[in-house]
Amino acid sequence: MSSTRATAIYKIVPATAWAEAERKGAFAGAGIDLKDGYIHFSSAGQVAETAQLHFAGQEGLVLVALDPALFGAALKWEPSRGGALFPHLYGTLDPTLILWVKPMPLGADGRHLLPDLTR
Repeated sequence: MSSTRATAIYKIVPATAWAEAERKGAFAGAGIDLKDGYIHFSSAGQVAETAQLHFAGQEGLVLVALDPALFGAALKWEPSRGGALFPHLYGTLDPTLILWVKPMPLGADGRHLLPDLTR
């Protein structure tokens, strides 16, 4: 999969961390991103599993949508879970580049309710 085929990529972020990024004008990533040296994103088909595997039960999350075409060579699609290609941004994210940000509340079953990914 190449970034030109994805209409959007997604980042799950605690709302407080995203608000801080907006205040600072930059998002360098969460703890795992800083450790790995790139910002982890998911495609539309990967975001639900990412939420379940890495954010289960966490409240106060938002889903940030971005246009992958904006990042050029800094965005690389690399193998991760089970060999699937995931988008990774090697650099800092400018919060003004987002398409949208939406809350990810927990449903009655404890799983995150994903917003409409089309807008």
